[in-house]
Amino acid sequence: MGNLTLLEILKQSFTLVILLFCSLLSIIFMVERWVYFRSARLAVDDLLRRVGALLEAGDLKQAQSLCQSIKSPVARLAHYALLQHGRSRAEIEELMESKKLEERVKMERYLGVLGTLGNTAPFIGLFGTVLGIIRAFEDLALSGSGGPTVVAKGIAEALVATAAGLAVAIPAVIAYNYFVKKVKVISTEMDVMGIRLLSLIKQGAQEKT
Repeated sequence: MGNLTLLEILKQSFTLVILLFCSLLSIIFMVERWVYFRSARLAVDDLLRRVGALLEAGDLKQAQSLCQSIKSPVARLAHYALLQHGRSRAEIEELMESKKLEERVKMERYLGVLGTLGNTAPFIGLFGTVLGIIRAFEDLALSGSGGPTVVAKGIAEALVATAAGLAVAIPAVIAYNYFVKKVKVISTEMDVMGIRLLSLIKQGAQEKT
């Protein structure tokens, strides 16, 4: 029992190796998405105010450059809409909808992986738990006598597998729900930006005429 360490359990249980890999994968994708959404933060009202002022001044190129310089799905949508400045309102709306879908795909990147890890990790841990119990009974049958030391490795493997599955799943589910909420918030901001920007573009076109 004294030689029973976490490293020994890890060597003997392939399910723990799988869960360790899942944990590393989850951490990598969580960090990547956190960096992405951190850079996607944007004050929509402020951008609209600045773009509106440039459009009123007739400086379309500067408005396009401003939106292009900001790394945000909302700003990219605004930049794309400004590039279609000469088209009709209906055409711009249709093209903006396609751009929203494109940006949504980018925002949802890797979220499916996090959701899958959050759902499957407990089952992998449960599978490891079952294998640990089986190992404990096998050791007990081979020894021919009872005692805690006989079944210690199997029971330890079972308990560690359960804990490892939950340790992988809980952060992944929390991160998944957090990022899904971010996607909804930014999607709403894109809708708001699209509606207001179309009004600014139409107003600018009317002033020219």
